[in-house]
Amino acid sequence: PTTILKAIPGAKYHDGGRLEFGPDGKLYVTTGDATVGAIAQNLDSLGGKILRLNDDGTVPDDNPFDSFVYSYGHRNPQGLAWDEQGRLWETEHGPSSLLPSNCCRDELNLIVPGKNYGWPEIKGNEITPGMQPPILMSGDSITWAPASAAFINGSIFFGGLRGQTLYLAKRQEDGSV
Repeated sequence: PTTILKAIPGAKYHDGGRLEFGPDGKLYVTTGDATVGAIAQNLDSLGGKILRLNDDGTVPDDNPFDSFVYSYGHRNPQGLAWDEQGRLWETEHGPSSLLPSNCCRDELNLIVPGKNYGWPEIKGNEITPGMQPPILMSGDSITWAPASAAFINGSIFFGGLRGQTLYLAKRQEDGSV
């Protein structure tokens, strides 16, 4: 075995962990914030990111930040899938708390290279300049706990943790989900 990437923060929770080769032949890696939300906003940390690398562990020349970081501001990204246009979609856990003000808001995101998806500064559909809100959110009182993603025939399927639920997000003709 050869180590091609190290220094990814880890913890008991929020570790991401999805590995997928994209249609461009690059390896995409989801990493969680390892329960330290601030690292998701720190471009010097590999936590709370979607990383993109060549299969030999080098940084692709066209990555947005001359590093492995492809997008940032993620809490706990779990699923990756590409649509028929080659666009990357991601499922992500929102905050988990018994407090209604800090619950739920799981996300389905359309990933754009170099964009900031806001965690922990914004949650769910909150809007802040320079940060991307999700395409779809579970709401303030329902959690999906998304654990995967697959794009098939114009729709995104994703599972809930513990295999209890399969969700379908169908894309409309106007591009909305």
